Amino acid sequence: MTARALRRDLLGSDDRFPQDVRELQHYFGPIQEGQSVKAIPGANTEVPIWILGSSLYGAQLAAHFGLPYAFASHFAPDQLLEAMKIYRELFKPSDKLDKPYCAFLMNVVAADTDEEATHLFTSLQQNVVRMRRNTRGQLPPPITNLDEFCEPHEKAAAAHTLQVSVVGSVETIKTGMRHWLEATGADEIIITGQIFDHQARLRSFEIAAQAAQSLEI
Repeated sequence: MTARALRRDLLGSDDRFPQDVRELQHYFGPIQEGQSVKAIPGANTEVPIWILGSSLYGAQLAAHFGLPYAFASHFAPDQLLEAMKIYRELFKPSDKLDKPYCAFLMNVVAADTDEEATHLFTSLQQNVVRMRRNTRGQLPPPITNLDEFCEPHEKAAAAHTLQVSVVGSVETIKTGMRHWLEATGADEIIITGQIFDHQARLRSFEIAAQAAQSLEI
């Protein structure tokens, strides 16, 4: 029974996802008499569950269950605004949440200057191009001229994929965050920063935190 709960039978299906969510909620709640599979140490912790999605389905499911919702717009931006709208319109209050609460994921590459941030961002741009070429690998170092790495149509496709990104100094980051918060009406921003150099990545998060703090998010 434990193996089946962990999907060791390999018969799992996307069609079971709503039931899987309910099952997780059950495991994180109080242990019931006669309960065969128990989550240790998860039982009775009531771990908050979010629905993360990159399509409208996740928004509808989160709304139906009355759960918080996050949209993976850092790599799948096309349905971001529609998903947020649908989530709010269809939301049903639950014992977990009495009103909609949503977030979106954003690529943030920050540095002390816009120019430096733009240079660091080329690592992520290369990565997206390589994924489309099916030549995946570790995150590459930044390069001076992206046009020498890819064709114009590849650069345009990467720009579309990464459109929910803010790249620059603290003021530029602040402006970008404010724009996307207003566009989505989200309660939170979840940031990700794929930057090759570790110290530059830490500095990017520091600047992003400064920008977020000034916006009181």
